[in-house]
Amino acid sequence: MNIHKNMEVIFVTALATVSLGSWLLDSLPAAQAGAKPVPVARNIATPTSMAVVIIKAPRVRNAD
Repeated sequence: MNIHKNMEVIFVTALATVSLGSWLLDSLPAAQAGAKPVPVARNIATPTSMAVVIIKAPRVRNAD
């Protein structure tokens, strides 16, 4: 019977902790995005130009 009482205490404590944490997280102010947008260097694809992707990597050499 002692195990059942301890499990009840653990359950109630965990429930109270989760409830309190949820309430605290809800009371925090909402996050705000930065004021400065990141400038875009160039649009990748426009109606007049095709998108081109250049991938540079070292070549794999076979050990023949």
